[in-house]
Amino acid sequence: MRDDRSAGRVTLAQVASQAGVSLSTVSKVLNGRPDVSAPTRVKVEELLEEHGYRRSAPTPPESPLIEIVFHELDSTWSMELIRGVQNVAKATGMSVVLTETGTRHSPGADWVEGVLRRRPLGVVLVFSTLPDDLKKKLWSRAIPFVIIDPAGDPEPDVPSVGSANWAGGLAATRHLIELGHRRIAVITGPEDMLCSLARLDGFRSAMGMAGLDTDPALVRFGDFHVRSGHTHALELLRDPDRPTAIFAGSDLQALGVLEAARVLGLQVPEDLSVVGYDDIPLAQWSSPALTTVHQPLEQMAEEAARILLRLRSSDQADARIEFGTRLVVRNSTAAVEDGAAVDGAAVEEDGAGR
Repeated sequence: MRDDRSAGRVTLAQVASQAGVSLSTVSKVLNGRPDVSAPTRVKVEELLEEHGYRRSAPTPPESPLIEIVFHELDSTWSMELIRGVQNVAKATGMSVVLTETGTRHSPGADWVEGVLRRRPLGVVLVFSTLPDDLKKKLWSRAIPFVIIDPAGDPEPDVPSVGSANWAGGLAATRHLIELGHRRIAVITGPEDMLCSLARLDGFRSAMGMAGLDTDPALVRFGDFHVRSGHTHALELLRDPDRPTAIFAGSDLQALGVLEAARVLGLQVPEDLSVVGYDDIPLAQWSSPALTTVHQPLEQMAEEAARILLRLRSSDQADARIEFGTRLVVRNSTAAVEDGAAVDGAAVEEDGAGR
């Protein structure tokens, strides 16, 4: 064993002696065995960290795995990310294992014990962050990890992949303004997620650049799912001074907006223009086909998997890789003056630049 922080060396026996436990107990901690008490595990982990211990990369198993971890697996958005990881895994002779745990911010505290037993070649985490104690445990077992974090504010010691959320919100709103819309509502994602706030900031920036005020009554926070888009849209569209356009912070929320318009007898885009975000495959098959901001989810996941492979052979990796977004114009938006639909068959607007 090497001590990365000094010229000296430390042995497992010395760690066991300092912790007041047997050598086999230290070995159990290193191997993620469950039959060690929590206080003992913490004590041994702290000593290993103090000595700068990093476990040598384990011998790859017969079926090497990349683990991808979500807090939920119930949307097309998740499937795009899974497909991206699978593309890289298949090309390199690996398999993919899926785990659902925790909240949208971080995985559950008990997840790490399972991953230490599974010993995947790397982990892709679809969360905003990773608690320090979980990072240390993964580092101590030489299990590399990457966060797919659309928020755009990664911690400096965690490799991450994201996209240009501010630019996407700006492009979506500019498109509506150019069509003549002035009373524009926005249904973004959760208020405690930076990607939601970045898309909202892009919306506000576009409005401000056009000399338009942002009406607080037209700003809503959803949860990126269909139901929240539907609920907020019903409230917005029942107002006598309803918006003529809605920018939804996800395609799923935009689908909820389309359904709310249908229930209220409004035609899209004649009575209401709608823009989504993500460009999931379903967006082009909605009725009407959805104008949306393309976020390259599959490519983002592919890059996350490639970073894991680079980390397997080196401790170095880009701290942050950010993909551009672009506006894809289809049939859910039209000029406010005459309601004429915009033919979006071959129209795309670059929204990647800031």
